[in-house]
Amino acid sequence: MSEVLSRLAPPDGARQLEKRVGRGIGSGLGKTCGRGSKGQKARQPGNINKLHFQGGQTPIQRRLPKRGFNVPFPVNTVTVNVGDLARFKAGDAVDEQALRTARLVQGRRVRIKVLGEGELGNKLTVSAHAFSASAKEKIEKAGGTVVVLPPWHGGEASEGEASAEAKA
Repeated sequence: MSEVLSRLAPPDGARQLEKRVGRGIGSGLGKTCGRGSKGQKARQPGNINKLHFQGGQTPIQRRLPKRGFNVPFPVNTVTVNVGDLARFKAGDAVDEQALRTARLVQGRRVRIKVLGEGELGNKLTVSAHAFSASAKEKIEKAGGTVVVLPPWHGGEASEGEASAEAKA
């Protein structure tokens, strides 16, 4: 086995010597180093090898109009249907924590809105940031109560709000 390993060599043409440029006229790659004379391709680094270079025409990202606005801190609203609340037992308090445990609400810093799709037979106390008119009607018709949480703006409570909550 060792005699075979000692005779191993890469196939012909698999390895090439490094191109040594700028080593005199006799090397064939002296003076201009194989780049010809002058011009854009002779310069270093040039625009040719840049990913966004489009042959000198105005790039597409500069030709397209810049319009609109992205809200930097959007308020994400998660919707829960009344029919999804039927899985809770009668008399349960359905708040954000209960909805997260049931995997009906996911994600951080979300606003919860209950919509009126489906039917509800259980008496529940539902807490959310917003309710549609039909959802509110169906929950109250089943004997439950609706608790509207204060509006959620996407940020943490300010010092004034935190101290007011602490006093209450």
